[in-house]
Amino acid sequence: MEMQWYALHSKPNKEENLWQELCSRGYEVFFPQIRVQPVNPRARKRRPYFPGYLFVRVDLLTVGFSALAWMPFSTGPVCFDLQPSPIPEELIHILQHRVEQINAAGGELFDSLRHGEVVQIEAGPFAGYEAIFDARLPGSERVRVLLKLLSRQQVPLVLPAGLIQPKKSQVGLRR
Repeated sequence: MEMQWYALHSKPNKEENLWQELCSRGYEVFFPQIRVQPVNPRARKRRPYFPGYLFVRVDLLTVGFSALAWMPFSTGPVCFDLQPSPIPEELIHILQHRVEQINAAGGELFDSLRHGEVVQIEAGPFAGYEAIFDARLPGSERVRVLLKLLSRQQVPLVLPAGLIQPKKSQVGLRR
């Protein structure tokens, strides 16, 4: 009996349903999800790191290809040359560690934001202003940005992380 990891493709937007189905059948599953900071408080706070995919650890000879291919919410294992392709356990550990790092740092938004990048404040009393991302505040979902006001001084401002978004164009600060 050789347990190996395989990537399992889900039907569109059914990753969570597939994850629940796999768990209810007793399979070992890795469903990487990252935190997101939505502006809308009712929006989902987590999203799949690999939309459309999960990882399942099984002995394919015992379970059988068809058990995974015909499972509800699944479109089957990822195959190469019509054969399910095992994923090295080390790669799964690396992915688990990376997802933990992203979530510990505050989620998806912080995975790409760097000190000095221009961000847009999306809501609150400063909605519409651009600011410069300064830092994540440890142990919270808050950030510090530098807001340029009339006096050309940059004023530090602490905000919930969900209120800022990366600015598409890196033009100077303005309202």
